[in-house]
Amino acid sequence: MREIEFKYVPVGELRKNPWNTNKVSPDNEEKIRESLKRHSMFKPIIVRQVKGVPGYEIIGGEHRWEQAIELGLKTVPVANLGYIDDKQAKEIGVIDNARYGVDDALAFSELLRELGDVEDLQTFLPYGSADLDAIFNASSIALDDLEIDESFMREEEPEEEEVPEPVQKAPKTHTVMRFKVSLGDAERLTALIAKTQKDHGFTTADDLTNAGDALIHLLSPYLHSGAATVYTAGLEALDDVLNNTDDE
Repeated sequence: MREIEFKYVPVGELRKNPWNTNKVSPDNEEKIRESLKRHSMFKPIIVRQVKGVPGYEIIGGEHRWEQAIELGLKTVPVANLGYIDDKQAKEIGVIDNARYGVDDALAFSELLRELGDVEDLQTFLPYGSADLDAIFNASSIALDDLEIDESFMREEEPEEEEVPEPVQKAPKTHTVMRFKVSLGDAERLTALIAKTQKDHGFTTADDLTNAGDALIHLLSPYLHSGAATVYTAGLEALDDVLNNTDDE
C-alpha cells in the first residue's frame, strides 16, 4: 500500500490538472463556498507530485480549492499521493468524482429532515429545491417499503361461535399496496407523483392518500378502460406516463 502524506500546504502551491472533466455551475460554486463556511474543508484535496515541476497537481478537489481561494484561505489540507504516473492519477480522479451505491430513499429523506428544511439545505447541499421536494416526498411514497393489506381481496369468514354485540366498523375505502420498480423508475415516479400532488392540489388528506390520489389521477385514462385492460397493459401504461412526462 502507498503511504499517503497528509498535511496543510499554501493554496499557491497547488495547480489544476489538464484532464479534469468535472464542471460546476455558478450556483453549485456558491453551495461549495457555503459548505466550506459551515464545516471548513473536512475532506482533503487529493494531489500528486510531478518530477521536475514544483508544487502539487490536483487530482481531486479542484473546485473546493478554487472556492477556498475565493474565501481567502491561505492553506488547505491535502492528501499527497507522491510521484504517480498519469494513468494512475487519471484513474484516481475518475474514482474520486464517482459515487458507488444509491441512497435508500426513505432513510435519506428522514436524514435530511433532521438537518433542516428545503430553503436551508439547498444553500449548501448539491440539490435544488425540486430535488429536495422529491426526496422529502419519498418519505410518504417509498414504494418498495409499503405493506399490502390483502384483506381487501376478500372479507374474513365470520367465526362459528357467537360474538356478542360486534362493533360496527366503518366501511373500508383505501388499502396500502406493495410493488417494486427499478431504482431509476422509482426516482422518476416519485418526482412525478410529487409534482402531480402540487399541480392538482392533492394535499388535503394524509401523505399516503395524497400520493395515491395523485397516482390514480395519472393513470385514470387506463383505469377507465377496464380492469382487464389495466392488468394486461399496466407496465405499458406506466411507461407511457413516465415517457410523456420526460417530453414535457
